[in-house]
Amino acid sequence: MASLTIRNLDISLKSQLRQRAALHGRSMEAEARIILAQSLNVPSGEQNLAAAIQARFKALEVEALPIPARQPVRNPPEFGE
Repeated sequence: MASLTIRNLDISLKSQLRQRAALHGRSMEAEARIILAQSLNVPSGEQNLAAAIQARFKALEVEALPIPARQPVRNPPEFGE
């Protein structure tokens, strides 16, 4: 396996990485490896946004969302002088 050294890392980024690693019960190094793997294993963007949304909600098996009833329009506020 290869090694990677990151110099001049912003202190706030290091703090966020430390907190995220603690939250997941991992070392900062392990957390950084997971973040890199997740971000680099992303599809190349061949799918458009509408198709991505449809695929995400397909498991719900909903043909259409219910349309809420309309409500009367409010009068605009009056700003007195």
